Amino acid sequence: MNDFTPNRPEIVEEVRARFERYERALEEKDVEVLDETFWRSPHTIRYAMHENGYGFDEIHAHRVRRPPGPGIKERRIRLEILTLGRDFATVNLEFKVRGRELVGRQSQTWIRFPDLGWKVVSAHVSTVDEQPLW
Repeated sequence: MNDFTPNRPEIVEEVRARFERYERALEEKDVEVLDETFWRSPHTIRYAMHENGYGFDEIHAHRVRRPPGPGIKERRIRLEILTLGRDFATVNLEFKVRGRELVGRQSQTWIRFPDLGWKVVSAHVSTVDEQPLW
């Protein structure tokens, strides 16, 4: 029987620690940690501000090209972590974009693999349009 118990505190803390490690690696451009965070698979997807990364190799290539620095996040607005059972999680972050009156959004889907531990299998970063399209 599958267990989908939401937000067991110890599982939330495991995922939070992995997420915070990833966020530090973004700021420091620690490609090794950034790569370690993502599932090394052609099925992994990461949509970013100026990138559509289909598969680990494309995601890695973007990481190498990305300039070091603080990135676009000025401050966090809201962080939501949802775990279901012991091996599935989503992380959603809303943040203020550095130097602009713009809100950014980041989402990640995490899976705990038996032989690999926690890995991001899908991620997305975008901003809320200043003017709605409709």
